[in-house]
Amino acid sequence: MTAAPRVAIVGTGRMGAAMAARLCSQGAHVVVHNRTSARAQTVAEETGARMVGSAREAATQAEVVLVSLADDAACEEAYAGPDGIIAGLSAGSVVADTSTVSPRTSRRLADLVGHAGAGMLDAPVSGSVPIVDRGELTVMVGGAADDLERARPVLELLAARIVHLGGPGTGATMKLAVNSVVHALSQALSEALVLAERAGVDRATAYGVFMESVVGAPFVRYKRAAFEKPDETPVAFSLDLVLKDLDLVLDLAAEVGLPMPQAAANRAAAAAAIEAGLGERDMSAIATMLRAGSEVEAPPR
Repeated sequence: MTAAPRVAIVGTGRMGAAMAARLCSQGAHVVVHNRTSARAQTVAEETGARMVGSAREAATQAEVVLVSLADDAACEEAYAGPDGIIAGLSAGSVVADTSTVSPRTSRRLADLVGHAGAGMLDAPVSGSVPIVDRGELTVMVGGAADDLERARPVLELLAARIVHLGGPGTGATMKLAVNSVVHALSQALSEALVLAERAGVDRATAYGVFMESVVGAPFVRYKRAAFEKPDETPVAFSLDLVLKDLDLVLDLAAEVGLPMPQAAANRAAAAAAIEAGLGERDMSAIATMLRAGSEVEAPPR
C-alpha cells in the first residue's frame, strides 16, 4: 500500500462522515459515495474527500473500501448489481465493512467479494463520532489475516485497537455481543438517573457520581452531555438503530440457543420509545421517556 492510501467510503452517515474527516486529516486520498448524493456532497465539501456517483466507481478507485451502512438490507443493496461495490473491486483490494449486521450477512457478502478476487473483512467498530475524530476506535475483525494486513494501514488511522477474532462473521458476532452490553448500560443508566432525580438529587450531580463510581465506564463518560442536556446534544446513536441492533442480538441468541432476558427487556423499552415517537432521538431519550412517566412495556417480539 502507498504512503497515502486510496480509500473509498460507502455510506456517509454520522460514522462514515467522521471516518472520511479523520482519514483526510491523516493524508489519505478519500472518495465517498452515499445513496443520497446530497449527503455525500456535503461530506466531501466539509472534509476534502471527493464524491463519486456510485459504489462501483468508489470501489474502482480504492485499495481499501470502508462500508458504513445502517442495516443488512442497505449493505446487500450497496454490494449488488452493476453499480455495486462488488462490480468495482479489483484483485488485491479489501473491503472492510464497519456496519452492524448479522454474522450470516457478513459471511454471505464475504463469499461474494471473494468470488470477485478481493478480500473481505467484517470490521465493525466500538466508539462514537468523537472517538473516530481522535483515531481511538476499537475494530473487531473477522476474516483472513492477510486481508487484515492489507487493510491495517487504513484501520490504524482510525483505531487504537484492532482485534482479529477469527474467520468471516466473527467480527459481526463480537459487535452484537458488545452492543448488547452498550444497550443494557444505556437502559440501566436511564433508569438510575431518573430514579435519583425523582428522589431529589440534582441531575448533573447524580451523573457526576456515576462517572466517578465503580460504574464509570467509558460509555458513561462520553454520554454525559446526551443524558444531562438531551435537547442540546446532537444525536449520536438513534433509538431506531438500538432496536435494529437488539433484533440482531436476539436473532443470534435464538440461533445459538441462548436465552437473553436482559436484551429482551431492553428491546421492549426501545420499542416503546419508538412507539412514543422517539425513534430518531438519541438512545438517551429512554430517560426522557421515563421522566415523562411513559410506560416502557411493549408486546413481545
